[in-house]
Amino acid sequence: MRKLFTACIALIMVSFSLEISATPSTQIWIPSTDVQSYKQLNIGWDAYIGTASGETEGIMSNGGITVGVLPFSKVAMEVGIDYRDGSGNHKDPLYFNAKIGLPEDAFFKYMPAVAIGGYDFGTRKDFTTYNIIYGLVSRSIWKLGRFSVGGFKGGVGNDNAELLFGKSDAGVMLSWDRVMSEVSDKLWLCIDFQSGKSSYGALNIGASWKFAPNVGMILGYDVYNDRKEFKPTVTYQIDINVF
Repeated sequence: MRKLFTACIALIMVSFSLEISATPSTQIWIPSTDVQSYKQLNIGWDAYIGTASGETEGIMSNGGITVGVLPFSKVAMEVGIDYRDGSGNHKDPLYFNAKIGLPEDAFFKYMPAVAIGGYDFGTRKDFTTYNIIYGLVSRSIWKLGRFSVGGFKGGVGNDNAELLFGKSDAGVMLSWDRVMSEVSDKLWLCIDFQSGKSSYGALNIGASWKFAPNVGMILGYDVYNDRKEFKPTVTYQIDINVF
């Protein structure tokens, strides 16, 4: 296992040296301000199952690893790599991500959590180079839950971003999430939203259940902003923290 962990770290660090700097720690759809702690290795598997004919029919699957790389309590950073397949041909399936963040109350009382990162940095120009960067802030408010707001810009460094995003290469990200401790500390609910009429623009509703302290599963429903081109999907997402 130690050799596997070392190999994973090496592969991720090589990706950054090649500047092909995949999903980070997320809510259901959008990134979250949560960041993996130092040396914590997360293995995730997501699937999006089409519920009607259209661009999102069939199954989109995404498997990946994410690891925390900074040994600090007030500043955290994670890097990750994903293998994604949506057509069964497995062409150019690798995507990379990274995120740096500060937790709530890191430097003063009532300070929101802050995260800046990038994801879906692919390897094939004009085909998988979605290259999305984003910034988010979030704050837990009493018993109402945690509210997040931020923005994103896609196609960074890609001269032909319109091929991948149309006119929706920038926009907002919003989310609400809450652990439903009144029912069980294992139950978590979330609603999140990403603007735009590309394949990234969607409203998502879901719930998660923790089967063990390090194992959880999300079940959700995704409605895309461009309803003509992208039909709703059902998603299940499994996350396991290995260390």
